[in-house]
Parts: sequence; C-alpha cells; structure tokens
Amino acid sequence: MNVTLRQKTLKDGRQSLFLDYYLPKAKQTRKKEALKLYLYPKPKSKLEKEHNKKVSLLAESIRSKRLLQLQHEDHEFSHLISNKDSGSSRNFIAYFRELTNKKINQPATYGIWNSTLNYIIDYTGERQLGIGDIDKEWVEGFKKYLVTVEASVEGTPLSLNTCHVYFSKFRSSFKKAVKEKLITHNPCEDVAHIPKEETEREFLTFEELQSAFRTECHPLILKKAFLFSSLTGLRKSDILKMKWSEVQHSENQGWYIRFTQKKTKGVETLPISDEARALLGEKSGLDNPVFEGLKFDGATSIKLQRWMLQSGITKIITFHCARHTYATLQLTFGTDIYTLSKLLGHKTLQTTQIYAKIIDKKKVEAANRIPNLGV
Repeated sequence: MNVTLRQKTLKDGRQSLFLDYYLPKAKQTRKKEALKLYLYPKPKSKLEKEHNKKVSLLAESIRSKRLLQLQHEDHEFSHLISNKDSGSSRNFIAYFRELTNKKINQPATYGIWNSTLNYIIDYTGERQLGIGDIDKEWVEGFKKYLVTVEASVEGTPLSLNTCHVYFSKFRSSFKKAVKEKLITHNPCEDVAHIPKEETEREFLTFEELQSAFRTECHPLILKKAFLFSSLTGLRKSDILKMKWSEVQHSENQGWYIRFTQKKTKGVETLPISDEARALLGEKSGLDNPVFEGLKFDGATSIKLQRWMLQSGITKIITFHCARHTYATLQLTFGTDIYTLSKLLGHKTLQTTQIYAKIIDKKKVEAANRIPNLGV
C-alpha cells in the first residue's frame, strides 16, 4: 500500500499534481486522484517560487492524510504503537508519526512535522529503529543528511532555515520522549543545532505606507486589513479570527484588543491607536468577524502586489510584511525594543532584536548616501 505524489504537464505548461494509489489488496490495485493543484514548471519570480512552495506543502499534507487514512483502515502499523512496544525499544518512526498526527488540526504545523517525518523515513530506509537506538552519531548523520539532501519537488537543497525548522521538530520529539520517560538521555543535547540564517524582512517606510493608504485596492477589505496590521502588528491569523467582542475601550487605556494569539496561544492585551480603531469602521454584533469577507487564497498575494505596484512600491510585499512594517516604524519613531517585544507578543527579546538590526542597517545606508566631497 502506498500513495505517491506525482506531476503531469498540461498543455499550457503548468504542472498538475495528482495522487497515485497502489492498493495491493483491492480489486483495483491502481487509482489516481487529481488534486486540482498546479505548479509553475520553471518559477522565475519570488511570487511564483512562493506559490510553488505553498502548493507543494499542501499537496504533501493531503498525500500524508490519505495514506494515514488507508493505514488506519488496514491496521498496518498498529503493532508499532501497541502497549507492548514501549520504552527505549519503541519504534521511533511510529512514535514520531504519532506526535505528527496530534498536529492534524493545525495544517501549517502538521505540514512541517509531516515533512520532517518523511525525511526521517528517507534517511532511515528499511531499518527498524527503536528510540533508544538513536545516539549522537545517528543524530549527526541525520543533521548532515538534511543540509545536503535535495528537496523532493524543487530538486534543490533545502534552505538552511528549512533545515533548522525540520531539525527543531526532530529534537522536540526527543525532549518529549525524555519527558515521557521512554529514554533517560536526549542524544540531541550532544549535537549543535542547525543555525538559522537571517532573512531579509521586507517592510514599508512611512512614506510608502502613506502612498498605499492613498491608493485604491480591490478588494477594499484586503487594504483595510493590511493597513490595520501595519498600525497594530497583528498577524494575519489573528486578524482573520478577530471578532468585535475583542475590540474594547476604557478611560485609562483607550482602545485596545483583548485576544488569544493563534500562534502562541498567549492571551494578549494590545493597545491600538485611535487611527487604527477608526480604520475598522462601525461596530456590529459582538460575535461577528471584524474583517468579514476577508479571504486568503492563491490570488490574494497577486491582488496585494498589484495594489503595491499601483502605489508606486516595487518591493515584493506579502501580508506578513505589514507586521514587519509596524515593528520597524515603532523603532524608527523611538519605541524601545523591550516595549516593542511586548507589543508584538514575542516570548523572547532575541526574536525582536532582528528589527533593531534592520534599523541599524538603514542608518548606515543613510549615512553613506551623501556623495563624496573628494577629501
């Protein structure tokens, strides 16, 4: 039994993704399922590459779900997670799969865990491996494998940051195993983590944000949401689920949002400016979404980029750039980094410091704009 993700070239040149089922016990041993997902064959722009990355992740997530459903129906791996298979002898792949399946209701997180699982399976091969069999040498080998293996869809090595994320999930499984007393020592503690690469965080200057504000955008709700994020630092996930009951006011604090972060699950009280509140318009039912009708699909990034271009902005801007814009503007206009960290809901100050580095870099660039005097 297997489910394989395959590609088919269409007449217009796009790559259509489909699932190829192999069911040895069924009357019809081979079966295909069109996913109605498409890739650019040779992505040229950053938008096309980002599209391919997201679509590939979604397709792989669907493939894994289909395979998982079939395996549960056939009980093929139930013996690997039985009560008898416990402690350090417990099958590591079955254990990691169990942790992965707990993330099934968190699509983005599940996709990362599932991709990590696939790389673990590829590296392990046919070997039956107990949790206790994994030592420092094995971990070092898997780490080296991640940074050298070719990504299945793009055919190029994984980025260093992707390797960092996958290796983090791998390490998390051993922390969990120690906590559950399946093993007494975490072999990952003896191996250095894969370092993260600092990525360029694109943002809008105050003048660019003003230009975007003066320019029409279709749909209007997208413009409103992006500007609100730029003025508050709210993530897309929190804006999508934001309800009017979360928008509150008091004499002492003024306007603020009381909400639970979708990403960190932390309960936050976020002060917002009068301008940000005015941007929301008239309040409706408490359980109604503030940004009713706002959707994020494959076409949203194109609509956002078209709006930016019409505003005279040639940068590649995604919705998350609004959060970066808020952070850099706060620092530009004098907010200290500790306060900014609290406003952004970061758990550690280290996460916020990247914005301080951006501002320092811009200061250096500004200082060097003055032409030489010929000294």
